[in-house]
Amino acid sequence: MDIYTMNISRAVVPFALLAAWTAAASAEPVSFKVTLTGAQCAPAVDTSGSGTADLTWDPTTRVVTWNIPYGGLSSPTTMAHFHGPAKPGQNGPVVIWLNTQGSPPPEPMTGKATLTPEQAQQFAAGEWYVNVHTQSHPACEIRGQVVPPKS
Repeated sequence: MDIYTMNISRAVVPFALLAAWTAAASAEPVSFKVTLTGAQCAPAVDTSGSGTADLTWDPTTRVVTWNIPYGGLSSPTTMAHFHGPAKPGQNGPVVIWLNTQGSPPPEPMTGKATLTPEQAQQFAAGEWYVNVHTQSHPACEIRGQVVPPKS
């Protein structure tokens, strides 16, 4: 390899890395909906309750915001969370409370959180779910797997 080729290679590699970093750093926030049903609980729950999690995910800042209207549940809500990591049909631990601990969730539930790098990776990979708990179904009455659209 001659000196000209070596100099070009040295210039191209940093430029390529900078371009890749810039593309990743400028990812746009995405908004999407997640349907909440009893059929998605593990085990499934027979309920007429339903909900929709309107989520916005910003991979650059790792901020997720939510607006989650729900209704038709069999009894009053007791708590609601993001759980993960877990695939559909599997259960995972609580990651983020969607209501104030000790208070029933409002309708709709709204809020935002900044995720850790590990949480952001799990969230983006579709390994989280929204779970609404009720007095009649303390483990889960409605649930929805969070699967952000691929950019």
